[in-house]
Amino acid sequence: MNIWILYRHAEAHLKPEAYEMRRLLDVGRSRGHDIQVRRPEDFELLVTSNSEPSIMINHDIVPLPDVMLPRMGAGTNYFALSVIRQLERLQVPTFNSSRSIETVRDKLFTHQLLARHKLPLPKTMLAKFPVELNIVQEALGFPVVVKTLSGSQGSGVYLCETRQHFDDLMQLIQSTQSNTNLIFQEFIANSRGRDVRMFVIGGRVVAAMERRSTHDSFKANYSQGAEVIRFEPNRDAEWLALQSARLLGLDIAGIDLLFDQDGFKVCEANSSPGFEGLESCCDINIAEEILDFVQFRL
Repeated sequence: MNIWILYRHAEAHLKPEAYEMRRLLDVGRSRGHDIQVRRPEDFELLVTSNSEPSIMINHDIVPLPDVMLPRMGAGTNYFALSVIRQLERLQVPTFNSSRSIETVRDKLFTHQLLARHKLPLPKTMLAKFPVELNIVQEALGFPVVVKTLSGSQGSGVYLCETRQHFDDLMQLIQSTQSNTNLIFQEFIANSRGRDVRMFVIGGRVVAAMERRSTHDSFKANYSQGAEVIRFEPNRDAEWLALQSARLLGLDIAGIDLLFDQDGFKVCEANSSPGFEGLESCCDINIAEEILDFVQFRL
């Protein structure tokens, strides 16, 4: 297969923490695939009524790949989405699709879609400045989680333990960046410092891990030092992960679940999930699983 991976850095400039990129490149090439890293800004997008099997990259016309794997994550901006859409228009399969990527990069819209189908979720509110403290307290209570609408690996997430802490943060944001898009989310106390990452490929859960904070943080992200252990999902956890991925149109997904008194709640969905932690604690080769799925779908 001729595979393109859409990523924010060229292969020659991959950082040491780009674990997933290196794994996909190494495994793909070991299996004989022609696999290349493409940056969104390398493309020249010209929309015409022609459907020639080619596209312009760095001023050269190049043939289309057999498949594209977008790995932009939270960095998927309008231009990157446009590149994915252009390749889709030219009949190049993309995993995931531009529509699903655009959906999950907006955390509020993700929750709106899942709530429509009655999946268990933390109560979530869109921020509006000036913030009405009484409304937030009545709807969500304190502590409350403050999140940016997009973000990954624990970035853009803050826990306000008290009403006063929340008020101080909101006043700071309003005075400096009142146009920032934020959501407020119910804090699930049973999941403080721990959660579950379910990795879904092609409608099946291929691996799962529990993440536990090691430094008294309410967040449990592997990239921020959380410890990980293999997790054996029960039927409810597996159903939640598969339903979330299906409703969001994700072929490859990281579904994060929170522990609740009665089971689990869906916290977030990721269209470009990391898998270094999973491969470290589970006996699985995620890169192979992804490439097997892509080859099967072609």
